[in-house]
Amino acid sequence: MKKTKVKLTNKEKRKSPVPNEKYRNKKAENKKAENKKDINRKNINKKVVNKKLANKKVVKRKVVKEKVAKEKGTSKWIMLLGSSKGFGLLLFTFFLLVIMLSVLYVSQKFKVRTVYVQGNKHYTNEEIQDMVMAGKLGDNSLYLSLKYRNKGVENVPFVEKMDVEILSPDTIKIYVYEKALAGYVEYLGRNMYFDKDGIIVESSGEKTLGIPQVTGLDFGYVVLYEKLPVENDTVFRLVLNITQVLNKYELATDRIYFDSKYQITLYFGDAKAKIGGDDYLDEKVMKLKTILPELKGKKGTLRMENYSEDMQNITFELE
Repeated sequence: MKKTKVKLTNKEKRKSPVPNEKYRNKKAENKKAENKKDINRKNINKKVVNKKLANKKVVKRKVVKEKVAKEKGTSKWIMLLGSSKGFGLLLFTFFLLVIMLSVLYVSQKFKVRTVYVQGNKHYTNEEIQDMVMAGKLGDNSLYLSLKYRNKGVENVPFVEKMDVEILSPDTIKIYVYEKALAGYVEYLGRNMYFDKDGIIVESSGEKTLGIPQVTGLDFGYVVLYEKLPVENDTVFRLVLNITQVLNKYELATDRIYFDSKYQITLYFGDAKAKIGGDDYLDEKVMKLKTILPELKGKKGTLRMENYSEDMQNITFELE
């Protein structure tokens, strides 16, 4: 078979590339692809950089906003203080601070550290202090001066009233005015204390030093804060008189006995003294003070009912 040559026209020759041209075209395409990759890479890097810049701008903007907000808050506070409302708040805070400091000063300055007690017999000094200085502010002299101004401590058994005097910010004096008890009678296992008028003022299970028991009186009942029902009510003043004279000479009798004629017998342990009536009572008790030490340990009766200015003989009958 014969090979026939085909002639190409010039136009076809241009359209139909030769091998070298194919290579160049391929190279150019590769270069374009690489250039495209480089462009994409640059675009990506640019985006990353832009993003970082954007983040920095956001952070910077946030810092600026916070600074502005802080400045605004300070300005608001300054404006608030400058306003009438702000001034009122500042004034309230100032007065609150002053009050707190004043309370602290008063609590320390007027704290009671020394207490004097006068006139108490039935209660100890400590018991009186506990009564007067009771409560949360009981140890503050300023509070006590206000609490007991123009009034005393009342409703205390055996005590008429108690007055409080402020001697200094840390020192007070308590004056105790005890009830004028004449004596007591026993009734249903209780000691019923009566005053000079025979009024039962206290009922107690305890005995009070210096207040004698009175026996020989005839009564059918006892009512608190009412008069003891006896036939001769002058006996109560007589009891008070005896008690006061005994206290004057620092004597304490165990018991005062009245017979049916209201003749007096005083008991001192195993010894008893027949006083008789209340005439020459002071002189009789004065003599008793000198005689009683000699009768210690002895049992008997001291006969003093006939004692007078003219008859001063006193005899002791042993039992």
